[in-house]
Amino acid sequence: MDAQTMFGDVEFPANDRQRWLELAQKALAGASFEEALVSHTDDGIRIDPLYDRAEKPEYLPRQNPDTPWAIVQRIDDPDPRRANALALEELAQGATGLALVFEGAPNAFGYGLPATAETLEAVLEGIVLNRTYLRIDVHPASRAMADWLVAILTTRRADPSKLNLSFGIDPAAIFAGTGRLRMSIEALQASMPQSLAHFFALGVPGVLLEADGRVLHNAGATEAQELGVMLASAVAHLRLFEEARQALVYAAPHIGFSISVDQDQLLSMAKIRALRKLWARIQQVCSIPPSRATIHAETSYRMMTVKDPETNILRTTLAGFAAVAGGADSLSILPHTTAHGLPEHFARRIARNTQLIMASESHVGFVADPASGSGGIEALTNALCDEAWQEFQRVEAEGGALNSLKQGRIQQRVLAARERRAEAYRTGKRALVGTTIYPVKTERPVETMNVEKRIITPAEAAVSCQKLCPVRIDELLGAK
Repeated sequence: MDAQTMFGDVEFPANDRQRWLELAQKALAGASFEEALVSHTDDGIRIDPLYDRAEKPEYLPRQNPDTPWAIVQRIDDPDPRRANALALEELAQGATGLALVFEGAPNAFGYGLPATAETLEAVLEGIVLNRTYLRIDVHPASRAMADWLVAILTTRRADPSKLNLSFGIDPAAIFAGTGRLRMSIEALQASMPQSLAHFFALGVPGVLLEADGRVLHNAGATEAQELGVMLASAVAHLRLFEEARQALVYAAPHIGFSISVDQDQLLSMAKIRALRKLWARIQQVCSIPPSRATIHAETSYRMMTVKDPETNILRTTLAGFAAVAGGADSLSILPHTTAHGLPEHFARRIARNTQLIMASESHVGFVADPASGSGGIEALTNALCDEAWQEFQRVEAEGGALNSLKQGRIQQRVLAARERRAEAYRTGKRALVGTTIYPVKTERPVETMNVEKRIITPAEAAVSCQKLCPVRIDELLGAK
């Protein structure tokens, strides 16, 4: 029975916002509307309970909406041969990309491949490179690794036009995550252009320089802080290309972004969309035709918990959905046992299959930018753009990301945000399922690989700063 048969010619009256507010106030029975129904992000952005459809919807899809996003699995086993077997298995079981995480990287979380050319060659043995998105996670030796990888590509006579690479070079993320740079900021800025010119001459495809916000996020940064510092890093990359005498219109597509997504689905979607808008604005200011940002998303490490680790599957699924619906070009989901140690096969399979289900069964990527026109997400996107732009201007006024880190300015703001968030959890204003609410009475044993964390002794540093370490929320609440 259709609606016409049921109701005849009856038309339901249209309700406006004022009518809804009146009904909401009545339902609250005297309780404060602001306290009960209005919330705020860590940046103080107001989130209302109801939004009208956006008057001017924006279309912000991933770089190539006609192709699926890359399903990326982290390869971080310290044993190169075992890591190679793991990589081959991941690709055979449906992954379309690999993130090679080397020990000593800011996002390695205590594990990682040995940082040698021999390791890189061993791990890539048998990998069909023209069918695999390959990224080197940001690392102090990223520039050397880029040379190693180019040598491997040359040996294999790989067709550059069929490759999809990211070399993960980001001095600011390295400085923030390790607290050290091997050369002075001035020397770094002077030497990088020559390396970039070298890569351009080789015709190397993909992302050469990356602005990685994961280091900041996992240390406690707000969404706007993460975006603002990433913008400052990207602008610094543009300046390096300019110093290398490369036309910015051709250089901009070689700058990529890595960003964290967490269980706040709508806010994570808005964050990715805001990054696309902000990068387009930067390119406009530089008087170059905007190219779509290349965005790699990884689920948040700081939201992972030790207690009741299966609840992490719910959090990473929400975060993964947000990344894909928000327009990420590639996604890596951290296995749910990450907080316990190096994840074994079952946890990795769950992480991989979460993406496969989203892609092949739920068809999450079928609609390009499904958030376009949504009043709430469009409003969040625009508000994040405003807040992130202010942070970007603040960092630029401090001399750029590297100088701001050296002075401890960025760290001061990030750590203050982390403490405010921790206090909200301590006082019950926020909840962590399985930890602060609904804890299980008996924790089940968790299986991880028998690999000990390694403490990497940093090389001699020409310049140092306060290190931003990844800290989980439950650690701040006393979890071990």
